[in-house]
Amino acid sequence: QVQLVEFGGGLVEPGGSLRLSCAASGRAFSRYVMAWFRQAPGKEREFVAGISRDGYSTYYAVSVSGRFTISRDNADNTGSLQMNSLKPEDAALYYCVADRLSDASNPKAEEWDYWGQGTQVTVSS
Repeated sequence: QVQLVEFGGGLVEPGGSLRLSCAASGRAFSRYVMAWFRQAPGKEREFVAGISRDGYSTYYAVSVSGRFTISRDNADNTGSLQMNSLKPEDAALYYCVADRLSDASNPKAEEWDYWGQGTQVTVSS
């Protein structure tokens, strides 16, 4: 199993940047694909970005491509999501997720086994 804790959410103005971090504990983090999902009030959980076990392959939702960057450091058991040019529609609760079997581009939230508690991102002037 792996336990995930997110850090770095907060309030930012439109056009600003935030960096979310995810700390993983447990065994063999490098065996898990990792992703970020988000959920805005009244909406379903939405795939944001995913990264392969070795970090070489990354996948993004169309809505964030070119603005967000996902990365991971298996030596430190951490992952991150750099978010630039933030828009009001990016505001949501952001979750770090991991799974042993999923493909890193899997957009189906129900197929990811391990979830952090979420960190809130608010984009407002």
